[in-house]
Amino acid sequence: MSLATAELPADPDALRAFALACQGALKAAQTAVQLKALEIEKLRFQIAKLRRMQFGRSSERITRQIAQLELQLEELETGEAEDAARAEAEAPEAPIPVRARPKRKPLPEHLLRQEVVHQPAGDAACVCPACGGGMGKLGEDVTEVLDYVPGHFQVIRHVRPKFACRACDAITQAPAPAMPTPRGRATPATLAHLLVSKYLDHLPLYRQSEIYARQGLELDRSTLCDWVGQAAWLLDPVVAAIRAHVFAGEKIHGDDTTVPVLEPGLGRTRTGRLWVYVRDDRPFCGDAPPAAAYFYSPDRTGARPAAHLGAIRDCAV
Repeated sequence: MSLATAELPADPDALRAFALACQGALKAAQTAVQLKALEIEKLRFQIAKLRRMQFGRSSERITRQIAQLELQLEELETGEAEDAARAEAEAPEAPIPVRARPKRKPLPEHLLRQEVVHQPAGDAACVCPACGGGMGKLGEDVTEVLDYVPGHFQVIRHVRPKFACRACDAITQAPAPAMPTPRGRATPATLAHLLVSKYLDHLPLYRQSEIYARQGLELDRSTLCDWVGQAAWLLDPVVAAIRAHVFAGEKIHGDDTTVPVLEPGLGRTRTGRLWVYVRDDRPFCGDAPPAAAYFYSPDRTGARPAAHLGAIRDCAV
């Protein structure tokens, strides 16, 4: 259970122990954030230094090193965005750490625009819900979000007209449309395209940023990292549900395979392990849908599958 949502104990000694635990958790979290920020700055410095050296006979080797450092930086910034989204969901009133990020630019004018008008519910645009008087249009709020249609991007303009009562000055307006990420400008289709390109097509975010720039769409790599991290946090319940479904099966098939993992600071890769557990009852005339759950580990010790399969006991409980 999270300390942020735990009930405060009534006993003074228990309350003191709880406060000490909170302080320890806060200090550990602050230290982790500082270490991650230092690692990000270190990688940015190394990338800038290598870019200045990217000439001469060794330029090909330096280019590979830059690509590896870019991938490490993407993973750190994506994890930072995922942690920030999780922290904001657990404690929405807590201050959000501010880090340097590129200034938000307006979406390009050359992109096709689709306008969606959100009128107030019922007759609120014509009849005042407070006094029954007539309504007059006061203005409107416009929110532009980036949407992806297979083959090209477009902009969706969410227009929300404001109406004011001529008798009592009450203002009526439709609520803002729900977006997958807080204060985000990416639609679900854009996030899906971003995730599929990165994890299925193995296209790093810095390369996606370069591709979009050639199309006249300036999306900084750090912005894409934020979107990926927030999307990963949104998908956490889906991952948990799939794992629970897999481990609830009577028969589970498991295996592992090697996967190359970047070695921070050394410019080479090491061997990690990707574990998969499959539930497929179709050969046995079962009606449960098939599914697969994946786990990563840096080694192949027996403790890894033991920890994964421990989730079976949790599901049974």
